Amino acid sequence: MARTAYDIVIRPIITEQSMEDVDIKKYVFEVAKDANKIEIKKAIEEIFDVNVIKVTTINVHGKQKRQGRFPAGKTASWKKAVVKLSADSKNIELFEGMS
Repeated sequence: MARTAYDIVIRPIITEQSMEDVDIKKYVFEVAKDANKIEIKKAIEEIFDVNVIKVTTINVHGKQKRQGRFPAGKTASWKKAVVKLSADSKNIELFEGMS
């Protein structure tokens, strides 16, 4: 089964910290845990029609959480990708007006 670009890129991460780098064309996305940097680059370029020059990935481990006394649970682990676009590339509209 072939994966589409939308199977690789799950959602954008829009937080104060991630919005600081939008002006230098760095965008943050949650991606599939088994996706590699090449797949992420191709998926972002296909979805948003931009030119990606660098992809860095981070595995975010789930934290221990609990409500009340029992049972102690855990939040899900996920993968984060920071995508740097070329200077002549257009901006990603999803992040516009948020900062």
